[in-house]
Amino acid sequence: MSATPKRIPQPILDADIETLRALSGIDGYTPHNPAYSLESAMAALQRMSEFETALIHAENAVAAARSALLNERSTVHKIALGAKDEAIVLFGPDSDQIVALGMKKKSDRNRPKRAAKGADKG
Repeated sequence: MSATPKRIPQPILDADIETLRALSGIDGYTPHNPAYSLESAMAALQRMSEFETALIHAENAVAAARSALLNERSTVHKIALGAKDEAIVLFGPDSDQIVALGMKKKSDRNRPKRAAKGADKG
C-alpha cells in the first residue's frame, strides 16, 4: 500500500513543467536512468494533461448533478407545501388528515396571550 503523495504547490509544478519542456532543447541529454528521459518526461506531461481534462469534466458533471439535485429538492418542497394546502382545503384545518401530514390542528395552536389591562408600566 503506497502513501498518497503530498500536494505540490502550483508555482513549483509550473517550474517543473518548464524544466521538463526545456529538456527537448538540450542536445545530448541522455540520462542514465530511463525514467528521467525526454520520452518519459513528455509522456508524464501528456498523462497529467489528460487527467487534468478528466478532472475538469468530472467537476462539471458534479456541478451539473448538484444543480439538478437542488432543482429536484425545490420541486419536492413545492409539492409538499401544495399537498398540505390541498389537504387543508379538502379536509379542513382541524382534521386528523392534517395531523397525519405533520401539521397541527388549528384548534391545537396556542392563541396569543394578551397582557393584563392594569399592569404597571413603570
